[in-house]
Amino acid sequence: MPGGYMGKLARVNLWNCKVTHESICESVLRKWIGGRGLGVYLALKEIPPKTDPLGPSNKAYVMVGPLTGVAGVPASGRWCSVTKSPLTNTIHDAQSGGKFGPYLKFAGFDGIVLEDTSERPVYLWVHDGKVEIRDAHHLWGMDTHATTDAIVEELSAEVGRSEAKEIKVACIGPAGENLARIACIINDKSRAAGRGGHGAVWGSKKVKAIAVYGKERPKIANQEKFTEAAKSVMKKIKESPVTSEALPKYGTAVLVNIINNAGIYPTKNFKTGVFPEASATSGETITTTIMDWEKQKEEICWGCPIGCARYTRITKPPFTGEGGGPEYETVWAFGAQTGTSDLAAISKAHYLCNELGLDGISMGHVIGTFLEFVEKGKIPPEKLRGLKAEWGGGEVLVELTWRTAYRSGIGCDLAEGAKRLAEKYGAPELAMVVRGQELPAYDPRGAQGHGLAYATSNRGGCHLRAYLISPEVLGVPKLVDRLETKGKGALVKHFQDVFAVVDSLVVCKFDTFALWTEDFAGLLSAVVGWDVTPKELELIGERIYNAERVFNVLSFGDGEEYDTLPKRLLEEPMPEGPVKGHVVRLGEMLKEYYEARGWIKGRPTRAKLEELDLKWLANRLEEEGLLPS
Repeated sequence: MPGGYMGKLARVNLWNCKVTHESICESVLRKWIGGRGLGVYLALKEIPPKTDPLGPSNKAYVMVGPLTGVAGVPASGRWCSVTKSPLTNTIHDAQSGGKFGPYLKFAGFDGIVLEDTSERPVYLWVHDGKVEIRDAHHLWGMDTHATTDAIVEELSAEVGRSEAKEIKVACIGPAGENLARIACIINDKSRAAGRGGHGAVWGSKKVKAIAVYGKERPKIANQEKFTEAAKSVMKKIKESPVTSEALPKYGTAVLVNIINNAGIYPTKNFKTGVFPEASATSGETITTTIMDWEKQKEEICWGCPIGCARYTRITKPPFTGEGGGPEYETVWAFGAQTGTSDLAAISKAHYLCNELGLDGISMGHVIGTFLEFVEKGKIPPEKLRGLKAEWGGGEVLVELTWRTAYRSGIGCDLAEGAKRLAEKYGAPELAMVVRGQELPAYDPRGAQGHGLAYATSNRGGCHLRAYLISPEVLGVPKLVDRLETKGKGALVKHFQDVFAVVDSLVVCKFDTFALWTEDFAGLLSAVVGWDVTPKELELIGERIYNAERVFNVLSFGDGEEYDTLPKRLLEEPMPEGPVKGHVVRLGEMLKEYYEARGWIKGRPTRAKLEELDLKWLANRLEEEGLLPS
């Protein structure tokens, strides 16, 4: 391509309402790709690591990647948000699907940088290579559905009624406005950049929404090479039983029975890994009871041949409602985590998370934490305001979701997340978190590698930094012994590095059930005109992971003491089921992991950073006295 491959950013200073445009040169993109990788690079250059995440010095990066919106690339309808998290104080990225990401690309941008803080509520109108700051005082207080509808209606006068359906909106709800640390950003009404409190960061900046519209399609550098690569990857997607059968038929909740049968379905705040009523909330049950198949077609993300999306309806009181989902993680969070098998209540809570702008994983998880505190008598009765808070109650899910979004009463404590809730009420050991972020729907006592992935996740408790459930439980690409610890350090590192690349391209991780680095290298090379090898991609992923860890070290002294798990998972044997008697043997894996990473006590060394062309970060660590020797 003449002039090489370039990236285009719009930098929005919210304080002085100034928008500037800048190009990201090819030499930077060759090292960081885009999306998550480019986000952490910019953050290290621009965000003071010790800054208050909800203060004006933090920045929010709205990013896409070189494969976003490219027709023929499977599941390329994604975008990501990168910022310093108010939940964890880590560098943090949150990925989302739907259609917003491709339309940001079609509008002519690879990223939007939100700087400083606005004096009044605003939204951005991004279209045809332009970014405008618009007043949003009339939108403040609205839920995400009402916000989306109002913005589309408002802008339809400018683009025309027939074209208005092509306007895509990402926005925050009341939870983000009220700075709930578990608030998310919702796009397309049901897709969430969910984890880490990114919605609160937008709320702190008074950014209500970003609306995007455009018709500029990504250019392909080598069409012949791309056609060949796209044909190859699509064949693999169609041949994988996960991407061609399980996910399209049952959605992500196909995992409910699988994970429960493996004995690692966390129940009642990770007390056990077996939920007797799991099948009542499974993907199979959802498919045969509450699915709206016509609307489901509209839910599928842009350019996705898999189609895991669900659209459901609850028609019987008291939990009537409809919307996208629920997904596996929220089925678990509002279900087994709270001891609840009422699919209607679970679905209603999920709908409310989308409407109010809350991370469904953290919201359900925090309710489970809260219920254990109630059970143990640690919550004063007057805090409940008459709420019947006990395991298995559907009403409590809905009520506490509302209270959290509006920081009403006890909801103000839940809005702070499980870690701060547990600390406030005197039992921090009951918070099932890593680096302050609530763990998701897999109990690692029966999946040792996955436990290591949790412990070493740079963004906090997360199943998508390295999804070791694939090899340890699902047998993809091949089955490994889930109770074995040997070899897991190197395996986790490999998955972490590859997933960092996937998040930077930006495509869906469900692709990885069928595709790996050789496939992504072929697609990237064809699209941007580079000659990228699988090995080079893995090196880029390793660079991204090390850079994230450096940010965290500079932020709060991250290292070995944070590479750990809740005491319950390390010391309390699983009480029942197929993995009865097991704990996570983390110490057996960390040494190998650090050796594979070239780290000392959880921190990158100068030798490793210089090997990854990150000498400038080694120098920063040394200046702060944080470089291991």
